[in-house]
Amino acid sequence: MSRKIIDLRSRPAFLHDFYGATPGTPGFETARWLNRRVGTRGDDAHFTRSHTLDGYLADVREAGITAAAIIGRDTPGVSTSNDRVQELVAGRPELIGVGSVDPQRQGTAAAVAEVGRAVTALGLKGINLEPGFLDPAIAFDDPSLLPVYDACDQLKVPVFLMTGPTTPDPRFNDPAPVGRIARSFPTLNIVIHHGFWPHVAEIVGIAFRHPNVHIVPDMYLFLPGSRLYVEAANGFLRDQLLFGSSYPFRPMKQTVEDFLKLGFDGAVLDGLLFDNARRLLALDL
Repeated sequence: MSRKIIDLRSRPAFLHDFYGATPGTPGFETARWLNRRVGTRGDDAHFTRSHTLDGYLADVREAGITAAAIIGRDTPGVSTSNDRVQELVAGRPELIGVGSVDPQRQGTAAAVAEVGRAVTALGLKGINLEPGFLDPAIAFDDPSLLPVYDACDQLKVPVFLMTGPTTPDPRFNDPAPVGRIARSFPTLNIVIHHGFWPHVAEIVGIAFRHPNVHIVPDMYLFLPGSRLYVEAANGFLRDQLLFGSSYPFRPMKQTVEDFLKLGFDGAVLDGLLFDNARRLLALDL
């Protein structure tokens, strides 16, 4: 029986050279390299299909994904505006939009205002923050971010945090500040993209203590040390772990197939693949 699936981390390649938009560029080769590092089988340039929106949507459908969340970004290196995200998802039920702000570039007041516009005017379902990718990098509990967390809390939308080993300075891939944010904002839903890998035990421990912390290991779920995510999801983390393909850095269809082979209990699969994300984003799917 086919299952409904929400992919909580996806970006079509045409959005930026970092995603492989332009063959022959360093970004294109980096996208191929990341695919090889996280276990892509077959063509490591499969993502060229999403050089067009139609090709991207075909990949979504063929993978059996009900809806994919396009994640906006606002960093010095990679930027996808909230208006662009809204333009892509409008009128397309297979796509969900998540916005982004950068309080360092915009200033805190302007970033808070943009959170409100992205959610109330554009209809985006959450806000992405990437403190470790700013210049200079800042911690997840930096004072400049607290009003953004509060704005998301008041609007009842989740905040998505970019983590993982590609963080330029590994000191900013530390889960501890997220525990402090979760304690300070107990009703704010916090979604951890890339699952703070390789600090798996640490973020699982924080999620144990704080049920408002949700983990999307996405492509790192298939790397050494990730078994703890599966063990936790079969127990207390069943409502807090969610599926993400990390496309274009891993094929969607292969990632769905690989996810189903990791040893998740059948009783938790519908939650991990669909129900948890639907509840988190208040979706009518």
